Amino acid sequence: MKLSVVIVSYNVCHFLEQALLSVRKAAAHLGEPVEVFVVDNHSADSSVAMVRARFPEVVLIENKTNPGFSTANNQALRHARGQYMLLLNPDTVVEEDTFRKCCQFMDEHPEGGGMGVHMLDGQGRFLPESKRGLPTPWVAFYKIFGLAWLLPKSRTFGRYHLGYLSKDQTHEIEVLSGAFMLMRRQALDEVGLLDEDYFMYGEDIDLSYRLTQGGWKNYYYPGTRIIHYKGESTRRTSINYVFMFYRAMVIFAGKHFAPGKAGVFSLLLNLAIWLRAGAAVAHRVVAGCAPVLLDAIGVGAGLIALRSVWPEAALAGPAAVPAWVATWLTAAYLSGTYDQPPRLWPIVRGILLGTVALLAVDGFAEAGYAAKTLLLGGSWAAAVMAGWRMAVHAVRHGSVHLHQFRTRRVAIVGSEGESSRVRKLLRQAGAPVYVVGHVSPTQVSPGELGTVSELQALIRHYRVDELVFCGQDLTSQQIMTLMTQLPQRLEVAYRILAQGSEYIVGSSSRVSPGDYYAPEQAATTYSPAPDMSVLVRCFRWLGWVPEANNAPRD
Repeated sequence: MKLSVVIVSYNVCHFLEQALLSVRKAAAHLGEPVEVFVVDNHSADSSVAMVRARFPEVVLIENKTNPGFSTANNQALRHARGQYMLLLNPDTVVEEDTFRKCCQFMDEHPEGGGMGVHMLDGQGRFLPESKRGLPTPWVAFYKIFGLAWLLPKSRTFGRYHLGYLSKDQTHEIEVLSGAFMLMRRQALDEVGLLDEDYFMYGEDIDLSYRLTQGGWKNYYYPGTRIIHYKGESTRRTSINYVFMFYRAMVIFAGKHFAPGKAGVFSLLLNLAIWLRAGAAVAHRVVAGCAPVLLDAIGVGAGLIALRSVWPEAALAGPAAVPAWVATWLTAAYLSGTYDQPPRLWPIVRGILLGTVALLAVDGFAEAGYAAKTLLLGGSWAAAVMAGWRMAVHAVRHGSVHLHQFRTRRVAIVGSEGESSRVRKLLRQAGAPVYVVGHVSPTQVSPGELGTVSELQALIRHYRVDELVFCGQDLTSQQIMTLMTQLPQRLEVAYRILAQGSEYIVGSSSRVSPGDYYAPEQAATTYSPAPDMSVLVRCFRWLGWVPEANNAPRD
């Protein structure tokens, strides 16, 4: 057995399917026996059923719990028989010649214990973690406090991602990425498998370090590429990620550094954990409170202006304005005004409820509040809260109607037959897109926009927002080449429909979760959030309100 491929999956069914389809093609091009393992860590989606139905050649290990990344990989590695072992993430796409080139490279470098390759994100940008240095205390310090980001090419400050080494040349490196980690079986037999003290993150650094300590070399090889959709199995921008990653680094320091160095490293990392976690919390609080603050400022300013231009308005007392504002915003929150996407009716409903509550307050008349003033204030509150949301929506989607989203312009790169299939899948997904046409991979025919050689000009001319590549008509290598050749300034999102698949997969950011168009549901990017109105949930629990669909509405 030449190669064993191990994929650990958790709730990424559509990306796993695309990964396995690319693995199948790469295995066929290797020309030698390949075995593929999928270890499912108790996914709640249809991953297991999909693997069984579509990939009978895959050895499926179905866990009843989630034991973590290291343990799951080791489950398969203990059964693997290949001369080389490849740990591959489920949110990846490999080129057709990836396995052949990597095995050939390792055959030619018998001192090599492990290797990584040139990785691209879903937008065709180079991922710097394709090559990494050992996170010693100072290297970690430079990364944690932003010096590595400020001076990425520096040999002193840029050691974490080895930014001073060309991404287009082969290099000996210290740390491999767990997204694509090909290792020699002999080396693993000598240094051991993944350390199961790591639940997720850090295990690739630990194993890479043990390989070098065991006398083996790790290589970065740019002769082949893979796509790695970042953030699928775990939300990398989450607070949970911050704690998991940096805690893994603390474990690594305790295992491999001298007590003095480990102490400094742990101190820096613990400081970084709380700084990063604090920043993440602050960002979420600010982002979550921004609509509330805008509403409070807008409504409050209107009430103050009302009192200024209409002295007889019944707004006596310094507490009147904040009391009214607080009542309306609380009612608006309970009504679901701050759910996503924003809708008009929850705003109106919340203001009405708040107004009724204020009118019902005991001693209202004695306090000097007049119903006319209250109704004017409530009208202003509803107008300003709806107005700025409609303005923002108009800028983003070209319509003031909150239920209408901007139609994204899509071009399909593929044959006429696959183009028709893409159109059908987009309709079934309910995606808010307009297909401008399809681009031929070879010669242009009547009804086509042009050929791939004209792609850049076609994107500009037809104002394309998204490109869908058809895997039946283009190889993974051709798709990656097009993604890297098109200028980033075009700001086009790339998606791939793999051969025989029904899921159009892509990712518009190197750190955000990927997204997809699926026939059984609207695309994750555009799916409306469920109605999280506190009042609605309470009433449903009491049986007063029937279950409703989540279709966007005003």
